[in-house]
Amino acid sequence: MHLQRSLSLALLSGISFTAQAEPLADEILVTASKTETPPAAVRQLDTEDLRPLMSATNDSASLLRDVPGMSLYGSGGVSSLPVIHGLGDDRLRTKINGMDIISACGNHMNSPLSYIDPSNVGKVTVFSNLAPVSSGGDSIGGTIIVESAAPEFAEAGGILRKGSAGVSYRSNGDVLSGNLSATLASDRFSLNYQGATVESENYTAGGNFKPAGVTYANDVGDPILDADEVGSSRYKATNQAITLGVRNDNHLFQLKVGVQDIPYQGWPNQRMDMTGNESEQFILSYNGDYNWGKLEAKAYKEHTRHWMQFDRDKLYWYGSNSPAAVPYYPQGVPCPTIPGAPGTNGCAAGMPMDTEADNLGFSLKADVNLNERDLLRIGAEAQNYTLDEWWNASGKGMAPNTYINFNNGERDRRALFGEWEASWSPQWLTQLGLRYERVNMDTGPVQGYSPTYEGVDASLFNAADRAREDDNIDLTAMARFTPDDTRSIEFGYSRKTRSPNLYERYAWSTHGMSMRMINWAGDANGYVGNLNLEPEVAHSLSATFNLHDPDQTRWGLSITPYYTYVDDYIDAARCDRGGAAPNNACTAANMSGSDKYVYLEFVNQSAILKGLDISGHATLAEGTALGTITLNGLLNVVDGENDTTGDNLYNIMPLNAKLSLNQELGNWNSSLELVLVDSKDDVSATRNEMQTDGYALVNLRGSYQYKQARFDFGVENLFDRNYDHPLGGAYMGEGQTMAGTAVPWGTPVPGMGRSVYAGVQVDF
Repeated sequence: MHLQRSLSLALLSGISFTAQAEPLADEILVTASKTETPPAAVRQLDTEDLRPLMSATNDSASLLRDVPGMSLYGSGGVSSLPVIHGLGDDRLRTKINGMDIISACGNHMNSPLSYIDPSNVGKVTVFSNLAPVSSGGDSIGGTIIVESAAPEFAEAGGILRKGSAGVSYRSNGDVLSGNLSATLASDRFSLNYQGATVESENYTAGGNFKPAGVTYANDVGDPILDADEVGSSRYKATNQAITLGVRNDNHLFQLKVGVQDIPYQGWPNQRMDMTGNESEQFILSYNGDYNWGKLEAKAYKEHTRHWMQFDRDKLYWYGSNSPAAVPYYPQGVPCPTIPGAPGTNGCAAGMPMDTEADNLGFSLKADVNLNERDLLRIGAEAQNYTLDEWWNASGKGMAPNTYINFNNGERDRRALFGEWEASWSPQWLTQLGLRYERVNMDTGPVQGYSPTYEGVDASLFNAADRAREDDNIDLTAMARFTPDDTRSIEFGYSRKTRSPNLYERYAWSTHGMSMRMINWAGDANGYVGNLNLEPEVAHSLSATFNLHDPDQTRWGLSITPYYTYVDDYIDAARCDRGGAAPNNACTAANMSGSDKYVYLEFVNQSAILKGLDISGHATLAEGTALGTITLNGLLNVVDGENDTTGDNLYNIMPLNAKLSLNQELGNWNSSLELVLVDSKDDVSATRNEMQTDGYALVNLRGSYQYKQARFDFGVENLFDRNYDHPLGGAYMGEGQTMAGTAVPWGTPVPGMGRSVYAGVQVDF
């Protein structure tokens, strides 16, 4: 409830939460610096705002579910992808403790927010499409900045020992999670440990959702799933981090070391699953407060090893000679082949896909107080990213060579920015920013499994000039007018630019099986890259109107209309390359058909996105026997159209609303929430996107604070409603998913059925 109420206050004030405490690091460092006034497009959430949801999820992206204009792509249990005003995934800039994270996977399974557990989130800042240029570049939809709690220090001469431990359970999926935090600090040194782990089985929908009469192929020894069980939705994850903080007067140094281990995470809307993700992160940062302003510097290094294969619900053995009576993932069982033709007959032992990525970056930012009126922000950023991806031979058509998808793929960024903020009067504030960014991309020669399947494509790709350089310009201009203490309006324009990611430019094979492995959209289609892609350029207009009582506590209403036009929007088109390569899936037959999975090529087109966010709150009762009762409301609508073809954009959330009745009574907090989602009728014909029906969900939440212990409990989807999530994608959770048509088209991934949860967090 605190989250919802604080969100409403933030929207109505246009600044931040009125009761939000500054992080300890800022309390240490900030003495006389000019106060920053973020635009109304900013949503800030701190630990107290996020705590009510931490027992209900281990997916950090889902902590943002109540931010106006926000929706979530369905994917793995800890890896959903946030969307702001219809723009998501790589179109958002996501930073974790100052580190720009890139998903090192052709299916984007290791999404940025999967690298931090909700229990380790101290603060989240969300910028929409009017994001200041200082918040990040190479994105067109906004910026999400997630930070762990700042280091804590003891009083002068003292020793601080504190910690926190928690455990939670959720009935749907039999989910058990735990977290631990411990701090030991003097007045100058602080050492903190954060650890969290979670394990879940497959979840169940609110009813049977699989097509009648369809039997999904499975390996001998694998269980046949029930009609309401969502295959490949189980997961297990562990995240740990150690932070060393050192302060000296107005200077703070931090070293963060984090490790992640995800041994498995199923993907209901992908043909493959994550069978391993290991990551190490090192972040060194400095914050200093000076007479002239503030200085911030960060350097980071991340190394990722990522594996994809078929988890237990998807067929592992392929081919007419596959072992007929062996258990799941048999050890020591050879893959039989026909003599004289290795790799073309026999069977395939799954489909191993390996990725290794290195991410190295640096940023420097200064806030300079020019005078009482003017604040100047200047900075520079650099990022070097390398990606290698190979698919080991496994038999049948996937042999005899190792498939090289990326050979030292590179995507390097260099950026400079400047931003001027001026407080002209108590009524008027303006902000103007300019950012220049150079993006260099390249990749080495590739090879296919065999000349029969990918030889022509590989030869053409290797002979092409693959180096690309993009010079990108961002511009943001914003003004805020506050005529009195009951109303304000903020309006502005932004020009944002994003270069293609490595897969959009360099995925090279038109062989059907290879194309089906490149897909982060969750639509089960196959994709091939395009060396000729240009960067996307988004032009956005937005305004936020705020009405509220003078104290901004009893009632308020916020309305935000927005309009975005995107030049060179990277969409997809059905591919037809005229049989340029053997087994080419980009044929004339691929151009037709509305009830099948298809093959697509990334192309530059143009797009229009427009919509409206409305939020409000009202105090219905205060100081009564029932405590304080507040009503919160939220409504989001967005329309996305491909302006080149007239088609609808893919994965656009339909009209949705949320109403919550919240009660505060002493140490008790409770909430009754109604979620309403309209039917999704405007779908992408190019991708054969599936329509979904509208639905209504009821959620109950409660918490009780007893001394140093907090108890959270609730029920999500109280009435066990069976529904299809509009952004859940196509169901690929079980069966012969490697084949193009073995899993029938037309089944969306369902939402989760009823789930009862409870958790306790104890501070000591």
